[in-house]
Amino acid sequence: MQPMPKVTIQQLQKMKDNSEKISMVTAYDFSQAVLVEKAGIEIILVGDSLAMTTLGHEGTTALTTDEMIAHIKPVVKGAPSPLVIGDLVFGSYNEGISQAIHSSNRLVKEGGCDAVKLEGAHPDIIRAIVDAGIAVQGHLGLTPQTAVLLGGFKVQGKGRDAALKLLDDAARVEEAGAFSIVLECVPEEIGRVMSKVVNIPVIGIGAGRYCDGQVLVLHDMLGLFDRFTPRFVKQYRLIGKEIVDAFKEFKADIKSGSFPSDEHAFAGFSSEDADAILAEIQSRRSC
Repeated sequence: MQPMPKVTIQQLQKMKDNSEKISMVTAYDFSQAVLVEKAGIEIILVGDSLAMTTLGHEGTTALTTDEMIAHIKPVVKGAPSPLVIGDLVFGSYNEGISQAIHSSNRLVKEGGCDAVKLEGAHPDIIRAIVDAGIAVQGHLGLTPQTAVLLGGFKVQGKGRDAALKLLDDAARVEEAGAFSIVLECVPEEIGRVMSKVVNIPVIGIGAGRYCDGQVLVLHDMLGLFDRFTPRFVKQYRLIGKEIVDAFKEFKADIKSGSFPSDEHAFAGFSSEDADAILAEIQSRRSC
């Protein structure tokens, strides 16, 4: 099968301009990336959600840049076509511009991703990273890394003042040079307005149907993470249950002796010859 052409930032912009929706999903390892590649998804986010879905943390803030790089690498290998974005983890850019550029350099140079994403309206930091030659995706609305400051995992942009601030933040992120914005957990109409007032693609997650594209966490949409399922998630498959059922069947087959069967075993040695070897070994040990 011929590899698909690499998705570019310019292509994503053209999709927005032509009202063609953009698809984006998370992935955290080689096998997941291969599947996303086969599906033709335009963007892969190696998101800090891997802290919970893959590494077992209660939140995202414990994730390190080294861990992020370790997961970006296999995704890049498994998915050559999508635009691959690496998340700047909590504590890797909030100390200032120098730290932000250093962290971004590491994700691109060591991880091999095409762009980085950072949470919050930080135009000075975004502009500095872009000026350093690295593409940046913004993230507004509910920002999980700093959810404690927002009162928890709640819908953002409610009310006129909050909506206007969110839209002003989007304009500042765009002006700073971000090529797109992830907009999380806001009223649907605010997602519609933001997609109209900024010129760059707005990728929604819990931001309604009118955004320029949509992103979901792989584990959420496939039923692989059962601690909680956000309201905005559509579960396309319950693969987690299917996997558990497969493991249970595997265990039952082992207990019953039905696995492995003849079709799973290698022939070429007679039981008589094997018994003779066994008898010889037992004879040696008894001497």
